[in-house]
Amino acid sequence: MTDLDQAALPLALVVGLLGAAWGLLADRIAARWPAHEDGSVRRVDWRTPLVALFGGASLALLVLRQGDPLALAIFGSYFVALTLLLATDLDQRLLPDLITLPAIPLALIVGLLGWNPLVAGELPGALLAALVFPAGLYALSIPFGAGAIGIGDLKLLVSVGLLAGLGRTLAGVLVGALLAGVVVLALLALRRVTLRTYIPFGPFLIVGAVWGILFG
Repeated sequence: MTDLDQAALPLALVVGLLGAAWGLLADRIAARWPAHEDGSVRRVDWRTPLVALFGGASLALLVLRQGDPLALAIFGSYFVALTLLLATDLDQRLLPDLITLPAIPLALIVGLLGWNPLVAGELPGALLAALVFPAGLYALSIPFGAGAIGIGDLKLLVSVGLLAGLGRTLAGVLVGALLAGVVVLALLALRRVTLRTYIPFGPFLIVGAVWGILFG
C-alpha cells in the first residue's frame, strides 16, 4: 500500500462517482432482491445516500491507496460486492450466499496465484485469519443466544481474512466493533433503539473490512 497518491486524484474522482452511482443502483437492487416476503419494494430513504457514499468513498480511496492495476481490479471488484452486501444487509439484514460464498474461493485463488499484494508471502496468516476470526466471533456470540451474530457475517469474514491477511483483518474487526459501539450508543442516547433492539453487525463489519484493506 502507498500513501495517498495526489497524481491519481482525477482518476479517483471519476471512479468515486462511478462507485457512488453503483451504490445508488445497489440500494435499488436491495429494495427488490432478495424478494421481500410481503412483495413490497422499499422506497428511497436514508439508506440510499449511505450506500452511495460508501460505494463512492471506498473505490475512490482504493485508487488513491493502491497503484497496481491487478490489485485495483481485485479489490475494486470486492468493494463492488461489499457495496451490494451493505445494501442488502441494511435493507433486509441479509448477506446473500450468492455473493459471500463465491468470494471465498476467488479470494483463495488470487492469494495462491500471488496476485494479492496484501498476503504475498503471508498466505498462511491469511488462511489462519479466515478460520480464526469467524470461529472466534461465533464462539463469543454463543452466550448471547441464537442470532447474536449472523451466519452471513461469518461467511463474509472468511473472504475478508483471505484477502486482507491476519493483521488487516484484525484491524478491520476492531474498527467495525468500535464503530458499532459508537453508533449503538448514539442511537440509545437519541432513544431510537433500546437494549433489546437487534442491530445487525454486518454493515459495521463491511466498513471495517474496507478500512482494514485500505489502511490496516
